[in-house]
Order: sequence, then structure tokens, then C-alpha cells
Amino acid sequence: MRAVAVIPGRRGTAHITELAEPALEDVPEGRGVLVRILRVGLDGTDREVNAGDYGAAPEGSDVLVLGHESFGVVEQIGPTVTEFAPGDYVVARVRRGHIDGGTASPYDLLDSPDFTTDTSYFEHGISRVHGFLTERYVEHARYLVQIPPGLREVGVLLEPLSVAEKGIVEAFEIQRRLGFWQPRRAAVLGAGTIGLLAAMVLHNRGLQVTTYGLTPPPYLNSKLIEALGGRYVSTEQTSLADDVAAHGQHDLVLEATGYSPIVFDAMGHLVARNGILVLASVTGGLRHTDIPSDSINLDFVLGNKVMFGTVNAGRAHFEEGVRDMALIEARQPGWLARLLTNRVEGLDRYDEALGLLTNPDVIKAYVEIGR
Repeated sequence: MRAVAVIPGRRGTAHITELAEPALEDVPEGRGVLVRILRVGLDGTDREVNAGDYGAAPEGSDVLVLGHESFGVVEQIGPTVTEFAPGDYVVARVRRGHIDGGTASPYDLLDSPDFTTDTSYFEHGISRVHGFLTERYVEHARYLVQIPPGLREVGVLLEPLSVAEKGIVEAFEIQRRLGFWQPRRAAVLGAGTIGLLAAMVLHNRGLQVTTYGLTPPPYLNSKLIEALGGRYVSTEQTSLADDVAAHGQHDLVLEATGYSPIVFDAMGHLVARNGILVLASVTGGLRHTDIPSDSINLDFVLGNKVMFGTVNAGRAHFEEGVRDMALIEARQPGWLARLLTNRVEGLDRYDEALGLLTNPDVIKAYVEIGR
């Protein structure tokens, strides 16, 4: 069985390799599900793993198969699987519980591996578990989420959507501390895939959404925001401070730019009193910046403000994502499909697919593997 893999820690090693065919027996207690891959989405994480910035191979393997944004169809199920049937469309959760034979964290035991306290965790295509840029895989039924047939064409977007869902769900959960919180205005920093999907989720919840991106409008991303009834602001044309002076602060802010200095700009300007700032960017660089630390600290203390980080997602966030996809498809058919800007046919064209990840005009590149 063919797959696209890298040698972790070595730059530019993506290549076609052969894997053993997966078997239902690989999963204990008859809970295995054999899935044929249809599409795999790519993002900056795949680029960084191929660049050798991070990534770890599974035990006993010299390579790591890329790809954590999966979409596939069930081919076979184990004898004790009742949740799925052959022909069902599914997406796999990315973070895995501790592999058999290890010591599980309490969060693994609660089926919340996205909250694991272990420094060495298991994440498809990223850390110690092969990814999905292959032909088939077998997974435990508890790590799969079903996609309705009506969402088949956009199902590959569920994994990045789950990241936005988790951040927003957690923000509402944290704000229960106030006893009463009814946010009306939200801001999203970043107009890439997760930023656009976060804007969609917030729009679905009835908030007025402003998305801040670098590129001056009009372009596809800004048009997608405006199609939701939101505002798009280019930070190249208008600073956060100037925009807030004209339009006011925000009750909920989600940062998804991958550019860490803007976090402190957001802390200093965007967050309203009793507001919350969600950090969703994974930034592995070495940037340093000067900040007005006393002013920011005082503002957060006197304003009862919150900032927190979020990574990966759990089952509830994937399932919430399915509901939001169905809702936006009902309200604005075709909006989600416009995010799928670049399709690459077949595993052999992996180099072309990875090259798209540096193109600023690409929202979501994906590899079509099966039909």
C-alpha cells in the first residue's frame, strides 16, 4: 500500500513509500474500522513536518506518513462495531490516546487526548502515529466521526473546523464564570482556513464578526467573510487600534494568524471588558517583540479579561463541526466548497500539493486519493 512519508527531523524528505496493508485485527476487542481514504487536506503543519521542524515516527518505523486532515469511506468493520457500517463517510480525530502498552494520562482515560499532559503524545501525521496521506487505514471506532452524505464534498474541512469549534466552545465554557455573558461582537485574527471557519462558526451563533487579515481586499477570502455578513479589515491598511477607535472592541477574539506579535496587539486593543482572547496559532519560531507590558497587564486585571490557548480537538468539537457545516450549507449552499481552492489528483503529485502550501492565494489544498 502506497503512502507519502517523511524522515522526521530531516528537511525535504517527503517521498512515496510502501506500507503493510492495515487489518481489522490490529485493533483489539473487535473495535477496528477499515477506511478507504478519499481526500486528505494539507496545511502548514504538513509543510513544517516536511521541513524537519518537528514530527516523530511511530515506534519501530523510520518514517512518518504525512496528513492529519482525513476524509474517507468505511469498507469493513470489526465484529463489535455498531456505530458504523460499510459505505459510511468518516473523518478521523487527530490526537490518539496512549498506544497500548504505555501509561495513559487521565485525559486519555476520559477520551480527551487533546488535553493530554504527556509531553510525548500520539497525533496522526505529526507525532508517533502515521497520518492519512495513504490509501487505507484501520482505526478504533471511538476515534471516528460520521459525515452525512450531504456533506461529502466538504467533509475534508471538518478537521480544521474542529480546531475553531474547540476554541469557541471553550471560550463560552470559561465565560460561565461571569454568571451572565451574552457576547455580541467577535473578532477573528487571520483569514486563512481556520480563520474563515471560525468566522463561520461565530456567524452561525449570531455574533457580529470582524475578520482581520493582512491582504488588502477585494480577494476571495475577504469576499467569503462579506458573504457571511461580516466585516473584513486589512491590517496593512488599518491598524487594530484605529479600527477599534472607529468600531469598538470585541467580546470574543480568536487569533489564528501564525504571527505571534499580533497577540499582544490584540491584548492591548481588541478585547472588551469581561472579554476573552483565544490563541489557536502554533508558532515554532524565535521572534521577540517589545510590548507595553504594564499597560496590557493593568487592562486585563481591571477589565476581568481572559486569554487562553487551545490545540487540537475532541469528539464533541468534531460533532459540533458537523452541525455547523450542515447549518451553513442550509443557509448558504456552496459557501464551504469555495474554501476548497486547490485539488491535486493522486499521491504521486505530493510534491505539487506540498508546494501549494506556500501560495498565499490557496485557502485549502487537498489530495484526491479515491472516489
